[in-house]
Amino acid sequence: MKVSISGVRGIFGSDLNLEDIIHYCRNFSRLVKSKKCVIGRDTRPSGEIVTNVAIASLLERGVSVYNLGTSPTPVIFREARKYGSGLIVTSSHNPLEWNGLKFILDGRGINESELEYLEKKDMFQREAIGIETQVNSGYIDEAIKVIGDIKKSSKIAIDVGGGAAFSVAPQLLRRLGCKVSIINGTPGRSTRSPDPTNDQLSELVHASKKANIGFAFDLDGDRLVVVRNGKKQSPDVTLGLGVAGALEKGYKKFVLSIDTSITIEKFIKQEGGQVNRSKVGEANVVDLMLKTKSQAGGEGSSAGFILPEFNMCRDGLLTSGLIASMVGTKQFEDINKFMEGYHQVRTKVSVDSKLHKKTLEILLKKMRKQSSQIITIDGIKSIIDEDSWVLVRQSNTEHIIRISAESNDLSKAKEIEKQITKLVKQSYEESR
Repeated sequence: MKVSISGVRGIFGSDLNLEDIIHYCRNFSRLVKSKKCVIGRDTRPSGEIVTNVAIASLLERGVSVYNLGTSPTPVIFREARKYGSGLIVTSSHNPLEWNGLKFILDGRGINESELEYLEKKDMFQREAIGIETQVNSGYIDEAIKVIGDIKKSSKIAIDVGGGAAFSVAPQLLRRLGCKVSIINGTPGRSTRSPDPTNDQLSELVHASKKANIGFAFDLDGDRLVVVRNGKKQSPDVTLGLGVAGALEKGYKKFVLSIDTSITIEKFIKQEGGQVNRSKVGEANVVDLMLKTKSQAGGEGSSAGFILPEFNMCRDGLLTSGLIASMVGTKQFEDINKFMEGYHQVRTKVSVDSKLHKKTLEILLKKMRKQSSQIITIDGIKSIIDEDSWVLVRQSNTEHIIRISAESNDLSKAKEIEKQITKLVKQSYEESR
């Protein structure tokens, strides 16, 4: 089981059991000051049973539950602003046998101190029983107000991957005036994996040749991958397009995770904006946004754009609308052209979570011998030159160590990734 600010995740029935759901929900109930919690889930096979147990655990502790049913993560985050808290039954992009819980307080994901509280031993106290209510969301109407008038009607192909965005995504884009064709639109059924950042998206790639643009969502709808002209774009392109839209609206202060493409930072500065860098993780990005009063940003690696005035989470739904509104415009072409000159290479190495810390400690000593500029706010980032870098960090959601490299020379990026991957594997062996 993985427990982090990204939530609690595990293989259901193996390292994530109903007892775990009860434990974390009981502790979460004590952080819910409003005694109200909106809840929703994605389309995983175990979603219904986990949701029922989570609801029962909250009701038992006197928290009234407002149930959205199957619903995308961005919709639940948006509704959580009205009720004071939210709970999402999801494991996001993880394989279908996984499931988990994502916690929302005051419209944002939980922070480190709140996570520590959730992990404490539960001290059961009988409370008045809460009430469960079925509710609907006004997300689409609210998102359209933020997106504004669409400049040009577009043909858009979307692959919802059988996930929770199966209804909201096409409705939103059609309301904006787009012509939409849908792939994998039946909830719980899909011909591809839950994670569009790692899937080839063959059907969408083919469909995009007859459309202006293609969008792929992950299972809970917070990640968005862009496909153009029969070619899948890197996850960073999603964030880059969102940033271009924010700049067009006059926003100047941004937060980018440390593993986001250097091209996005350069584009922001070229347009007169400023950038702060955060640790990887949606909650870390949002936390720094709040501290620096930044207006937009996100994570390139997770294909996630964040507009905190609307939603303090990666919002693939809103981002798809923003991008659709820009298709064919100058800022759309400018950011795409700007990013084409840089190349990201991302991979991962399976490492037991218990050895993540020791592996990275050994690796840091090796990397210091090769680089004079090392940043350690989250993992180990080596600045090779003004156009090239590599980052090694432990995953918040999986039993892996992630490696990200970027350069304006693709062969150089690949070589950097190859060398560092070799060092990570050596460090892991030495840590065992």
